[in-house]
Amino acid sequence: MTDSTRSLRNCLAPAKLNLFLHITGRRPNGYHDLQSVFQLLNWGDTLHFTLRDDGRVARVTDVPGVPEESDLVVRAANLLKTHTGTAHGVDIEIDKILPMGAGLGGGSSDAATTLLALNRLWQLDLPRAELQSLAVKLGADVPFFIFGKNAFAEGIGEELAEVQLPTRWFLVVTPRVHVPTAEIFSDELLTRDTKPVTIADFLAQQTSDAGWPDSFGRNDMQEVVTRKYAEVAQVVKWLYDVTPARMTGSGASVFAAFHSKHEAKAAKAKLPASWNGAVAESLNEHPLFAFAS
Repeated sequence: MTDSTRSLRNCLAPAKLNLFLHITGRRPNGYHDLQSVFQLLNWGDTLHFTLRDDGRVARVTDVPGVPEESDLVVRAANLLKTHTGTAHGVDIEIDKILPMGAGLGGGSSDAATTLLALNRLWQLDLPRAELQSLAVKLGADVPFFIFGKNAFAEGIGEELAEVQLPTRWFLVVTPRVHVPTAEIFSDELLTRDTKPVTIADFLAQQTSDAGWPDSFGRNDMQEVVTRKYAEVAQVVKWLYDVTPARMTGSGASVFAAFHSKHEAKAAKAKLPASWNGAVAESLNEHPLFAFAS
């Protein structure tokens, strides 16, 4: 990343994985209570920010299928501008590589990177807790990326506690299918009563490599998604022939963990040509963590 008083370049918006995802209940307002562990990856979209003196917020990169006014990046910048009353504006460029509808948190991570970067570029110096309170207005996953550490998540995903995770290499495979999150949450066959676990339960499992990541918990959405989307089911089956694998979020991406980059790349080399595969190392901290206190 490059930093000046007029611009911030090459700001990573890291992807996330759900190492497990349990749905433990449903609230009267329709939201679901969940438990999960969020893992940051050293892989994601890259954003560039250039200061404007006319107060305007502009996305200067076309993102197919995402109108500028509804882009979470633009919404995040305007939310921060309104909240603080700053006279500054910004041009935002996005190098988009994370697929949408994949369970990787791409749009949410872009929004969080925008809040963190503009906190620095606009010299706002808002504390992390204040940025998190803004982030929740943009989506349930956005506060996690502001939190900036690997986390055990509860509630609707906004109750976060830091967890220390081992360094891993991941192969993330995404079939050419978009899985709408709302469709999966509304499916009548979705499990909504998984017994709650504790951080201690999860951390006790981390002392063993046996069968990881499928040796702790499950993704409650995976059964519904693989029933509805044959492409996702095919990816899960293919990866399971290599190593234990699991879907992240509401899909469509599926991941497997490896001890080394070499092992992950060797598995990627065998992927069918119609699937997108990426090899990424785990992160312990968001690259822009220092942009909030």
